[in-house]
Amino acid sequence: MNAFSLIGFVGLGLVAASHGASAQESKSAPLARQLVAALEAAKLDSIAAKDPAAADVFIGALYIPGAQLLVISGQYAAPSLLSDRLARKEYRDIYIDLNGAATPSTRVFVEDLGADGLQSKNDDRPPDSIEAIGKRTTLDHDWKRQKLSEDDYMKAFGTVDARYAQMLTALLKQIKP
Repeated sequence: MNAFSLIGFVGLGLVAASHGASAQESKSAPLARQLVAALEAAKLDSIAAKDPAAADVFIGALYIPGAQLLVISGQYAAPSLLSDRLARKEYRDIYIDLNGAATPSTRVFVEDLGADGLQSKNDDRPPDSIEAIGKRTTLDHDWKRQKLSEDDYMKAFGTVDARYAQMLTALLKQIKP
């Protein structure tokens, strides 16, 4: 799934249906842990990459040790500038550029609290969230407040989690040559 499919998904709210709702595993969890370990080993607090699913989309991440992983993707008005910065490993600058000026209709922003991947149910910690096309969705397992069934909520979580896993995979490839 590309960023545009995710944007359509988030723009609709959390929608669709799934089986085994309460037992869904996070695809992003092991990847987030790998990325955090790689960032710590490299003594980096940020990383960026081109999105392999869309040549004109970039991904940037900022890691706040022990707290969260902030990941953004989107198109940028001057892609050559970001390509040059990527070549110079100016990862934090790419993250900042995307955060401030990614094309709004392509912007996807994930707040992974705990830097442990998206969780569909957060028992003892603040919930993760995702923002796309200006709509913020909190992954707090409160499907009733969002006017959804539990199955719809879990299907939506699976879609968001799969996109986040793709973003993390691209970032891992950048940090692990």
